[in-house]
Amino acid sequence: MDHILINDLLARGVIGISERERSQPQDILFNLVIYTDVKAAAAADDVELSVNYRTVSKQILAYASTVGRFTVEALAEDVARMVLEDPKVLGVKVRVEKPGAVRFSRSVGVEIERMRV
Repeated sequence: MDHILINDLLARGVIGISERERSQPQDILFNLVIYTDVKAAAAADDVELSVNYRTVSKQILAYASTVGRFTVEALAEDVARMVLEDPKVLGVKVRVEKPGAVRFSRSVGVEIERMRV
C-alpha cells in the first residue's frame, strides 16, 4: 500500500487538563502516514487524483487552533476521523505530541492507526 507522509506539522492550540495548559495555546506536533493508492495520480501527474497533503495539513492546523481538547488521545481520534472523510484514504496513522510537556522529555504523545471499514 502506498503512503503519503506529513512529518512534524507544528500547530498551536489549547490542549491539556490543567488550568495552566488551558490558559494559552501551546505547540502540538502532528505526524501522519496516510494509506492510499497513488498509481492514478502518478500516471496522470495530477494531484486531484491523490490525497492532497497541503489540504490535509491546512485542515489539521485550523482544527487544532480552535478545538481545545483535553487529551492528545481525543485530538488524534478527531484528526484520524477527519482524514478518513476523504474517500481516497484507505487508512491513517496519526501521532500527536506535546513538546516539552514533561520535564526531561522532548515530547509526550500518542500514536493511533485507523483503517476504513
